[in-house]
Amino acid sequence: MRIAAFPKGYLPAMILQRTMTVYEWIDRARTLGVDGLELHTGFLWSTAPGEIARLADALAAAGFAMPMMCASPDFAHPDPAVRAREIEQQALYMRITAEIGGTGATCRIVSGQRHPGVAVEAGIESVVTAIRSLLPLAAELGIVLAMENHYKASTWHYPEFAQSPAVFHRIVDAIDDRVRFGVQFDPSNAITAGVDSGQFLDSVIDRVVTMQASDRSLLPGHTLAELRQADGTLGYSPVLQHGVIGQGLNDYDRIFSTLVAHGYDGWISIEDGVNSFEELAASVRFLQAARERWFAGSRAVRIATLEAARRAAGLPDSPDPKG
Repeated sequence: MRIAAFPKGYLPAMILQRTMTVYEWIDRARTLGVDGLELHTGFLWSTAPGEIARLADALAAAGFAMPMMCASPDFAHPDPAVRAREIEQQALYMRITAEIGGTGATCRIVSGQRHPGVAVEAGIESVVTAIRSLLPLAAELGIVLAMENHYKASTWHYPEFAQSPAVFHRIVDAIDDRVRFGVQFDPSNAITAGVDSGQFLDSVIDRVVTMQASDRSLLPGHTLAELRQADGTLGYSPVLQHGVIGQGLNDYDRIFSTLVAHGYDGWISIEDGVNSFEELAASVRFLQAARERWFAGSRAVRIATLEAARRAAGLPDSPDPKG
């Protein structure tokens, strides 16, 4: 498992206000001790070829990989012309992902906004059609499209069209490609969708290609039940707050056990820092300790951990645990 960092706390400054550059973020991230940095398309104030090359060089000079690009296309928009532009824009970001991250890098996709008046069936058809249209380019570039269980992009008016797990699964299940398409699992977004993050992971584990790690905690005196909306989701209630990973509502022992049991050893990107850079650093330390416990150690320890996790998940032992 390799650890990346994503500066959620700096997104307003980097994307909306544009008072902090991606180069400043790269410089600050040097102290974190992570292997890579997940980028966001909003960090790309210019997509000129020279600027993309400059960014790639800056990451390499700082010793960082760029495993994941966070894009937020609106494939569920009711206007076909808008959807066509969103597909074209996503293709640009895919090319940039390949240029900076290289073979095997992932480019996030989401379904888009839950626009009023868009029926579920029509929206699913639009999203699936858009994703399928981009898969040949993903194959050409050697990258992977990773669909995140998402809540709402900072520049959107409406929440995610596929926030409901039922809708999310219908879209994912409609995409047969398991080489150039998969799931980016976000446990905290499962909570905002009104479901248990461990149970949601169980339902998508066979498609997970990347993971974003974060955590949420309830303010004292509140319960999840009181946050539930008519559609079953929770949303970003002010009483559901960001915090250090491992100190909130997500059961990370269960999450890591599930990942290990199914052989996941990919990137986990820390989505934190909303309250402070110090909390982001604390989350990094939590993931580093988790990596040592769950994903590192001697070969014998790794095999024992894997087999214990598989049994806990109700899976049979590996056919050849020594192989």
